[in-house]
Amino acid sequence: MKLVLFDCDGTLVDSAVRIHETMRRAFIAFGHPEPTLAETKTIIGLSLDLSIARLLGRQEVDDEVLAIRVKFKSLFAEVHSDPNMMEQLFPGIAELIAALAARDDITIGAVTGNSRRGLNHVLELHGLAPDFSVSRTADDCPSKPHPAMVLECCVEAGFNPADAVVVGDAVFDMQMAGKAGAHAIGVAWGYGEIADLQDAGAGAIVWHPEEILKLV
Repeated sequence: MKLVLFDCDGTLVDSAVRIHETMRRAFIAFGHPEPTLAETKTIIGLSLDLSIARLLGRQEVDDEVLAIRVKFKSLFAEVHSDPNMMEQLFPGIAELIAALAARDDITIGAVTGNSRRGLNHVLELHGLAPDFSVSRTADDCPSKPHPAMVLECCVEAGFNPADAVVVGDAVFDMQMAGKAGAHAIGVAWGYGEIADLQDAGAGAIVWHPEEILKLV
């Protein structure tokens, strides 16, 4: 029996353009220089307040960071109203989730720096919600790489962390898995660098979703 916990942004869906556009508008509203898309990709996976602080070059979350976070969230519907901003599943993800869901020895979950609303939106949009039995978001737990998301999912689903696998595209995902005592699989199609994922503790790197079936 295995608990397979997926990161969302950069692993299940390609959401970089949407996140970047929302961040860009929020920064402009507060008179800050716009982050580049490359800069935005480096923070995807962290909780929103830490992402904003890092993009501003700040070590701590201050009052302005919290205000920008509120603005970012208020822009959610506006940005999503643009069809060009719609998150698309990476090729092969729908087939992977269907194959895992068909197995009696697999439980599927999500661990994401996205909000609860954001995760629900993605899962419902792509018809994946029925297949995810457990999840933790930035609204529920401390930011990655803190292990709480993994550990709480394990408790809720009745698994030992040693029987859990975190699948993600960011260094934070690999570090979180390690801190929790779970296995880590890095995906090559996301926003992280492969060498960085390996250095952060990825037990394997996959180039296509179907490879995950063999590993779990």
